[in-house]
This record gives sequence, structure tokens and C-alpha cells, in this order.
Amino acid sequence: MPVKSQLKSGAKKMAGAKKKKLRVLFASPEAVPFIKTGGLADVAGTLPVELKELGVEPAVILPLYRGISEKLQLESTGIKVSVPIQVYDETEIKVGEVLTTVSDGVRAFFIKLDEYYDREYLYSTPQGDYEDNAPRFVFYSRGVMEFIRAGGFTPEIVHCHDWQSALIPLYIKTLYKDDPKVGRLKTLLTIHNLGYQGVFWKYDIKQIGLDASYFTPEYLEFYGKVNFLKGGTIFTDLINTVSKKYAEEIQTPQFGCGLEGVLITRTNDLYGIVNGIDYRVWNPETDPNLPANYSAKDLSGKKNCKANLQKDLGLAVDSSPLIGCISRLAYQKGLDLVADALEEIIGMGFQVVILGTGEEKYQKLLSELANKFPGKFALRLEFNDALAHRIEAGTDIFLMPSRYEPCGLNQMISLKYGTVPVVSATGGLEDTIEDFDPKTKTGAGFKIKTLTKEELVNILSRVVKVYKEPKLWEKLVINGMKKDFSWTSSAKEYLKLYQMLLKKKN
Repeated sequence: MPVKSQLKSGAKKMAGAKKKKLRVLFASPEAVPFIKTGGLADVAGTLPVELKELGVEPAVILPLYRGISEKLQLESTGIKVSVPIQVYDETEIKVGEVLTTVSDGVRAFFIKLDEYYDREYLYSTPQGDYEDNAPRFVFYSRGVMEFIRAGGFTPEIVHCHDWQSALIPLYIKTLYKDDPKVGRLKTLLTIHNLGYQGVFWKYDIKQIGLDASYFTPEYLEFYGKVNFLKGGTIFTDLINTVSKKYAEEIQTPQFGCGLEGVLITRTNDLYGIVNGIDYRVWNPETDPNLPANYSAKDLSGKKNCKANLQKDLGLAVDSSPLIGCISRLAYQKGLDLVADALEEIIGMGFQVVILGTGEEKYQKLLSELANKFPGKFALRLEFNDALAHRIEAGTDIFLMPSRYEPCGLNQMISLKYGTVPVVSATGGLEDTIEDFDPKTKTGAGFKIKTLTKEELVNILSRVVKVYKEPKLWEKLVINGMKKDFSWTSSAKEYLKLYQMLLKKKN
């Protein structure tokens, strides 16, 4: 069944000095400006700020990772959370401390347990996932529940994000269902990427704290294993994904990752809301990371950004069309296709820069290609936010050949920076990018309809033709820079979902 394309309207505004504010707790494994591995962090960090402007009282709670504690001065809340964790055949009580700070007017809480979170990476190393991810995020999810019970923040809605917090809706309706403080809380589960579900061996049902009756296909069992996201999908009150197209796609075998059947049963509770961009951070007119600022009215600064980027990356400083890619290095992102086509892409006159980290095999493959094509292909295997801003500004084309993409942010950021997106026609990429038509001069990017090496090369040959016509290319660039993907409209859609939740019967 097709997912609804629009939310019900007619919701009343939550603002008003005399009216009690709606309190929403964002339970997310990451959030800007504290810690980030992907677009999830942008949503969990920026959406609460926008909702605050709409009269909501939001707060955010996440684990206290090493990267956070190293750069922030945090205050103690005086709250400690105790969670039973099964270790082999015995139960250990793990005790964490809750710390806090305020960012952009939004209260943020952090659950501290160094044994689980004081690590170099958040979820995995280049060699693979942490083996104890199940107890790490059982502790986090139950820690959130205990934090609420202790009165640290009393929400009406818990907005959960991805598998790492997906046990919270399950806990509210099982272990905590009779608790007067949390048993009646409403939950919204946002699925940012269905490809990551939190799947563990069957004995981890004990880690969760539930008995074997929940290890069935009706609940958490998933092909002989325990699936955290499946549990959240079943028990949450409402579900949303980060684009309308992706909400439709995940109800099909091609994109459902084995959960399409469960999602089809929840289709009436499933919505799609496209992510927004924080233009306070991503704006070429004011971006402090750039060597020169620019706007749609004066693009001269973009040329300076390109020359500066080429020089710093060791690329030839010339007028060659420069392709940028900022990505997690994984099969989903289609980097293997880029690697296969790279020699032909360079042969067409392109320069290429890729920034990102990920699976070891892709890091090795791309490193070999960087050595093979010096001066033409630059690779940076790191997370570097300042460089990401400079790549968005200094490149001509931004490449996103994703096999699936729930929403994607870089294509929308690229539009703002006058960098033309070349994207797969999937998920949020399909929703946000209109294919450019040289005849009508409408559209702001290029779509890869069939994701193959040959089609990728064909699309880039179209790009080259337009690039060689400066006036036509400038029209294409200006089309994109005029697009508005700010968080304001998306935040209003989330507010409508919250209001629906409050009316929904348990």
C-alpha cells in the first residue's frame, strides 16, 4: 500500500505564553554539535532547535562518547541510572551517571559509562562492529527510561532514532507498562537507514531483559536472531522515515531489508518527512570555513574556493570540472562503481576528490587509485568537517551514486553551494533533485536512473556537455541555489506528527 504523501493538517500551534509547552525527549545515538558519523546527527541536533521556535520544549539524550567528553565542560545532574545486564549466566548491575549542558537553547543530557562509550569509534572500527553493541545500547535505552523515572526530564513524547534507541518503545509497553511515570509515554520512531537494524544472536534476548516469549516472529525474532529495530517498529506508536519516497520503498522487498512485511502492517502509522538543512551552518555567503564567500548574485568567490581546494589537495589548478564526494565508504554508497569507472571519468577531463571513512576494503581500493592518478584524484580518509565545507564550495559537481538513500543531506547542501548534484534516482535523492533539461533550462541536477558503471559514465558525459557551455552551466547552478530546504517546513511536519501522537489511544 502506498504511504501517505502528506500529513493531516489543521493542527493547532503549540506556542503561547499561557499554554503548557509540549515536552519531547530526543533519544538519539548521536547529535550535532556533540558527535556525528552521518545525517542522523544533523537531524537529532538541528530539529530540536527548530521545534523550540515552534513552542515545543525539547531535550536530547545520548551516550557520552569519548569525543564529547574531550571537548565539552559538562555539569552533573546528580542522577545515576542502574541497568541489569546479563553477562554469561550472571546478571551485573551497570551504573551510569547523567551529565548535562545547553546548546542553542536546548538541554542535552549524556549517559556516562566509560566501559561502553569511552572508545575511539561509536559503533564499529574499520574491521567491523563492536561485539558488545547489544549490551551497549540495551544499557542506553534502559538508561533513558531510568533517567525519565528519576525526574531528569519529564516528556510527553520520546522521539527515538534508529536501532540504537528502538528498544525504548518496546520497554514502555513491556517492562515499564505499569510504571506511572513512563508507562503512558508516546513514542515516535524515526528510521534514518533501514540497512542498519541492530541484529544480534538469539541469546541477546536475555540482554534486553525479556523472556523467551518475545523471541518469536511476532516480536523480536528475525531469521533466528534478535532484531532491535524490528522490536521498535512493532511497539512504537508512530513511525517515520526521512523522505516520502523512502517510506514507500521500504515496504518493498528491494528496499525493505527483510522488514517490509512488518512495515506493511504499520502502513497507516508510517510517514515520510524530508530532512532539512541548517542554513546557519551551511551557507556560502557566511561560511567561515571558506577562503572566499559568495552568493547566487556573485559567484566569483566560488572560483577562488575551487582554486584553493585544488592547490591544497595537490590537484592541477585549472578549469577541469571537479567532482566531489563526501561519504561513508560502504557498498550502499556506490563507491565501488566510482572506483570501476574512475579511469574513464578522469579520461573525460574530470578531477575527483573523495572524503570519508568506512570499510577497509574500500579504503584500500581507493588508496591504490589515488596513487595511480596523482594530480587527478585526491583521497582523504578522515572525518574533517572544515574540509567537507570546502569541498562543497570548491567542487563543480557533487556525486552521490547511492544504491539506496533514505534522505541524503549533501545533495541539498550542494544546491545551496552552487555545486551540481549527480545522484541516483532513489529515496530522498529522488524527492529533492529535479533532472536538468537543457532545452527548458529547468531542473537543478542530474539523475542516474539505472545504477551501473555504464550509466554513470553516460550521465557524466551529459554533465560535461553542459559544463562546456558557461551560460547554461551558470543557469543550472543558479537554479539550485534558489532552492529552499530549510528545516522550518520539516519541523512543522514533525509537530503535526506529535499532535497526532497525543490524540492516539494506547
